[in-house]
Amino acid sequence: MLHIFNTLTRAKQAFAPLAPPAVGMYVCGMTVYDYCHLGHARVLIVFDLVQRWLRASGYQLTYVRNITDIDDKIIRRAVENKETIAELTGRFIGYMDEDAAALGVQKPDFEPRATDYVDEMQAMIGQLQEKGLAYQATDGDVNFSVRRFPGYGRLSGKSLDDLRAGERVEIGSAKQDPLDFVLWKHAKEGEPFWKSPWGNGRPGWHIECSAMGTKLLGMHFDIHGGGQDLQFPHHENEIAQSEGATGQTFVNYWMHNGFVRVDDEKMSKSLGNFFAIRDVLKRYDAEVVRFFVTRAHYRSPLNYSDQHLDDARASLGRLYTALKGAPLGPCEPDWNEVHGQRFRAAMDDDFNSPGAVAVLFELANELNRARSPELERQLRALGGLLGLLQRNALQYLQAVPAVAGTESGIADGGYTAEKIEALIAQRVAAKKGRDFKAADAIRDELAAAGIVLEDSKDGTLWRRA
Repeated sequence: MLHIFNTLTRAKQAFAPLAPPAVGMYVCGMTVYDYCHLGHARVLIVFDLVQRWLRASGYQLTYVRNITDIDDKIIRRAVENKETIAELTGRFIGYMDEDAAALGVQKPDFEPRATDYVDEMQAMIGQLQEKGLAYQATDGDVNFSVRRFPGYGRLSGKSLDDLRAGERVEIGSAKQDPLDFVLWKHAKEGEPFWKSPWGNGRPGWHIECSAMGTKLLGMHFDIHGGGQDLQFPHHENEIAQSEGATGQTFVNYWMHNGFVRVDDEKMSKSLGNFFAIRDVLKRYDAEVVRFFVTRAHYRSPLNYSDQHLDDARASLGRLYTALKGAPLGPCEPDWNEVHGQRFRAAMDDDFNSPGAVAVLFELANELNRARSPELERQLRALGGLLGLLQRNALQYLQAVPAVAGTESGIADGGYTAEKIEALIAQRVAAKKGRDFKAADAIRDELAAAGIVLEDSKDGTLWRRA
C-alpha cells in the first residue's frame, strides 16, 4: 500500500483516496516572467515521478498544475521590456514547456492560467466576505481576516502569536491586522485590471490556486503539492481561504519537495548561484539532470554542483552500459519478479526514488554478470516508470560529456564520432594485417582520450569513459 508523508500531520500515512480509483492532485506551477531555474526543475520532475507512479499503481489520476500569468513581477517585467503581459507570459510559457519536455516531464491533465479563472476567484472572495472572513480596506484592497479563521497555522506549525511577533507593520497599511493577506488588489494607474464588486483590480496570488483547484478538482480533493518554500504562507493561506469559503476540508495530503542548494548554499540570485534550466542543459544531458534529481528523496535538500552532475552522468552511464545491445521498445514491468517487488516497495514508501534507483543498479549488476532478455526488459520498464533509460544505450554512451567551465559546456577533445569510427576501422585493418603493435597503439590513443573499446564476436563497440 502506498504511504505518503503528509506535511499537515507531519507523518507518513496510508494513501486512501476520496473516491478510488479516482485521484485528484494539484501542484503549484510557475510564475511566468523569467526562465525556469533548477528549483523549478525539481518541482517539475518530483511531481512527474509522483503522477507516473500513481498511474502505474492503477489510480485514475487528474493532475492539475497551474500557471500564474498575472502578478506584480510580471507587470514590472512587461513594463521594463516595453511589451504586453500576454507577449511576456506567452514567451516564457513556451520556454517552460521546452524545458519540461527536455527533462522528460509529461504534461499535466490541466494547466490552468490564472487570468482564465478571475470569475471563480471573485466568487470565492464574495463567499468569504459574506461569512465575515474578508473585508474591503480603506485603500480598496480586499483582505482575508486571519484571526477569524480557526486553525490558521496548522500546515506550517506556526502560532498566531509567533507570526504576529515576527510580522513588520507595513507603513500606511490599511489592513486591520498585519497578518491579514490580500485577496483582491485595487487597480493602480497603468496596471491591468478586471471589474469587480470592489472596484477595478486584480486577484491576489493566494486566491488563484484555491479557485482553480476547487473548480477543476472539487471543493475537497486528495493531494496538493509544491516546493517547500510555498508551505508558508501560500499553502497556509490556501487552506484558510478555501475552507473558509466552502466549509469543507480542502486537501487530505500535502506534499512538499526540499530546497535546491548550490555547493551547500541556498540557491538565490543575490548570491550569484542561480541557474536557469536551459543553461544547465547546455552543459549536461537532460536525462542526467533528471537522474540527478531522481536519485535524491524528494523531501531532502538537493545539493547542486558540477561534481554531483558529473557523478550522476557516470552513474547513469553504468545503467546504460548494462543495456548495451538491448532492443528498444515498450516494456511492461513484471511485478512478480523480485526486482519489481523491491521497486514497488520503495516507491510505495513515500515515493522513495533513491530506493527505486538502487533496484535499477541491482538489475544492472545481474545483467552485467549474465545476459537475460527478461532482465533487460525489466530494467527498461522500471527505469521508464522514473522517466529514465528509454534511449538507445549507445546513443547515450557515445554522447560527448559536459566539461565544466567551458563556454559551450562540452568538449570532445577532437575525437568526434567520425574520427573514432575511422580509428577503429584502422585498428581492425591493422589486426587483420597482424600489425598488433599498431592496433594496440590505436587502442592506447583512444583510451588516453577517454574512449573505451569493447571487442566482441559481433565487432567493436565504443563508449566515452
